Amino acid sequence: MVSPAFTTILKMIEDLPEVRQNQLADHLREYLADLEDEERWDQAFARTQDKLAYRAREAERQIAEGKSEPMDFSRL
Repeated sequence: MVSPAFTTILKMIEDLPEVRQNQLADHLREYLADLEDEERWDQAFARTQDKLAYRAREAERQIAEGKSEPMDFSRL
């Protein structure tokens, strides 16, 4: 079911020349693809959030116990 807001937008689009309608369709496809991509990233991060928090607590514990050393980024 289409919302009233979307119905209004569709009526506005109908008044545009076909070239502009096609440009708008291209933009909407790209925007929807971006939304889907963001959703996939959100889901991926949600699955790893607990692991990340655990690793952060582990690193804090090791630092507090003196079991860590500064990272030498030149060795990467």
